Amino acid sequence: MTDDACLVLKSEAMAAPGVPPAAVGDLAFLETPAVRAWLQAHGVTETSPDLRLVPPEETAAVPEDAERLSVPLGEEELSRLRHHTAPPDRARLEEELLGYRSCTDGRDALLARALAAGVPAHRVAELTGEDLATVEAATR
Repeated sequence: MTDDACLVLKSEAMAAPGVPPAAVGDLAFLETPAVRAWLQAHGVTETSPDLRLVPPEETAAVPEDAERLSVPLGEEELSRLRHHTAPPDRARLEEELLGYRSCTDGRDALLARALAAGVPAHRVAELTGEDLATVEAATR
């Protein structure tokens, strides 16, 4: 396994690993001169149906003789790629987990603000569904 994802040109004899880059959304590496030159050298564009983006943990499944280029992804880009390559049931569960994360972002700061504003810890616990010990720990 490498730390980089890879762009792969699929052939008729090769199963299509990964996903089309366009499915993942904006990808910074597509604007780099090295990637532009690689695409041009192979006569494809970033929207070519033969171009695939493979996450780092799946690059071992790409045949050795396949045309490939290692590309670095940012954390958010890699997360989107992994989401798009996940089986549908897992992708739906990942959506739920991301939704949960967005609900809990800033949780400790919110608890601390509520306590600082004078809302009693037991009331904060009641309103949030958090354990009283968790609420009280927010002020430490």
